[in-house]
Amino acid sequence: MTNYRNIHGATSDLIDAFTETVRRYPARPAIVHHGQDLSYRQLEVLASDVADRLGAAPGTVAVPAVHAPDTVVGLLGILAAGGAYCPVDPAFPPQRQREMLAAAGCRTAVGLDPQLGLEPPALPRLAGIHGDGGGGRHDRGGGRHDEPGQPAYLLFTSGSTGQPKPVVTPRRAISAAVDSLRTLFALTPEDRVLQFASLNWDTCFEEILPTLTTGAALVLDREAHSGSFPRFLRMVERERITVLDLPTAFWHELVRHLAEEGAAPPDCVRLVVIGGEAANPARLADWAALDTGRIRLLNTYGSTETTLITHAVDLHGPLAAARARPWAPGDRVPIGRALPHVRERIDERGELLIGGPAVALGYLGLPEATGARFTEDAAGLRWFRTGDRVSRAPDGVLTHQGRLDGEFKVRGIRVDPAEVESHIAGHPGVHAVAVTGASVAGRCALVAYVVPRAGAAAGTLDTEVRAYLRDRVPGHLVPSRITVVPELVLTASGKVDRAASHRRHSAPTPVRP
Repeated sequence: MTNYRNIHGATSDLIDAFTETVRRYPARPAIVHHGQDLSYRQLEVLASDVADRLGAAPGTVAVPAVHAPDTVVGLLGILAAGGAYCPVDPAFPPQRQREMLAAAGCRTAVGLDPQLGLEPPALPRLAGIHGDGGGGRHDRGGGRHDEPGQPAYLLFTSGSTGQPKPVVTPRRAISAAVDSLRTLFALTPEDRVLQFASLNWDTCFEEILPTLTTGAALVLDREAHSGSFPRFLRMVERERITVLDLPTAFWHELVRHLAEEGAAPPDCVRLVVIGGEAANPARLADWAALDTGRIRLLNTYGSTETTLITHAVDLHGPLAAARARPWAPGDRVPIGRALPHVRERIDERGELLIGGPAVALGYLGLPEATGARFTEDAAGLRWFRTGDRVSRAPDGVLTHQGRLDGEFKVRGIRVDPAEVESHIAGHPGVHAVAVTGASVAGRCALVAYVVPRAGAAAGTLDTEVRAYLRDRVPGHLVPSRITVVPELVLTASGKVDRAASHRRHSAPTPVRP
């Protein structure tokens, strides 16, 4: 397996690793899109064209986050130009898109709606490239920069103010993480990796970047998002997928389907990576009961501020430690050991702190928020406070023991309930609001309790608030259930008690679609 490090042992820049991969495997398929191949040489030509159009050091460049080769071309081209990639989901409400672009300081957009008001250098059309092309045209020494501390991309995480909170990840962080993941996944040029994750979240980089710096094929196919498990599995078999990187919640449902059918994953699959939330031990028991002993099941942990995966452990398969008994309800599933590029520390409260090259630069334009989560020790080392409480087993494996703050995961995405409350409070008919997480149909979902203002139509307020939110925020910030209540429970200091309000007002009512 290729492992790119310079003579001093430091990880090489991501684009250098990609360029070396193109040199080694120019004719191999880099991207397979609905059965059509794009070779490594063709991909480099397209990315170089984007870099040339952007010019040297273009700053932060926005790209529509859609499941298409164009998005990958834009990512590589921006990095080759020395810019910072900023994905924006075109399905988000326009107001949210504009807020994200403003918070990220984007001056340029590749392929986004011109009405958003940014300079749009056109993305080269994939249909216009034939053959292997003439090689990459970008000049790494011609004014474009690859300093390790330079921003590589900006992604957004949830914050209490209601405004987008951009996390700035430097090139050294993504290069170090990708280097570790190539080894963790044991990737080879023979692998075919499904691109499944939203292009708006950092999980997609786990799929894209290790693959394209190994010589493997990245497979994009609409059947991955059909909503049908039989169609999904047929696509995996047809495209000979060897590596699946799935949200834990999706994997739970996939395992349930396989168990009900008495089936196993296609024979081509050798590695399944899960992450984003806690794995259900009942589903682990179901998985182990299937014909899955040949497949590595890898549980992973990480946060946006610490760049992709920082911890991992094999739960089942050829590399997993033997278990004394089967998984049972109530078991806590471990999140694993730190990867080679990661430093870790557990403080007196049990909070996990992450250090090393994986740590992001901070939240752009938000010094107070940065100071609250990114700290520096007496030796001058920077650490990120994850907010996750963990315990360490004698063998060094960590297990998640809960959050130290009010945040939780919805669809694998970390959500601060205060952000949702901030948006709901903006509705003219709302006097007070409490938002929390609750288990709905076996998944963590947002639930909101709203107190109407005097004169507001309480009977329709829940519907009005839902429509109000859908015009302003992405779907994962819209509560599954909104309940109108006469009052909320307060703490002794007069603050809203989210948990107590939920206990008082929750009822087994159906969840709105």
